[in-house]
Amino acid sequence: MKTRWIDSPIGGLRLHVDAGLLTRIEFDAEPVGDRVEDPLLDEVERQLTEYFAGERREFDLPVTAEGTEFQKKVWAYLRTIPYGETVTYGRIAADLGYEPGISRAVGAANGANPIPIVVPCHRVVGSDGKLTGYAGGVERKTALLELEQPGLF
Repeated sequence: MKTRWIDSPIGGLRLHVDAGLLTRIEFDAEPVGDRVEDPLLDEVERQLTEYFAGERREFDLPVTAEGTEFQKKVWAYLRTIPYGETVTYGRIAADLGYEPGISRAVGAANGANPIPIVVPCHRVVGSDGKLTGYAGGVERKTALLELEQPGLF
């Protein structure tokens, strides 16, 4: 596994790649060690930089994440939410064929997403359209949604 720290408008991020796949993005990362050279890390950094500059709306990166089958279904769904749009936890549950009561499990899977931003868990909101918890903090979620929908939040 290789890692690289990058600075971003929402704080330091640590990128993790393994076997040619992006496996994790960590918030609140501190710079540690020398810059690791790797073509995929270069590409992840480039695409994130373009996203934060408002020049990229979709990511084209190979990703993989360890999780349950349910989590993987939710994470795959997250990748279908268009830039600048939001959906509710209940909508995800319904679209995946589950009862509305499963929305809490959807929320837990969303919170366990190891590849935030690229797998856009920030685009999921509560049933009333309000911002709910976010693994990176509601302030980051707000900043990401503001980037995609200026003036909305």
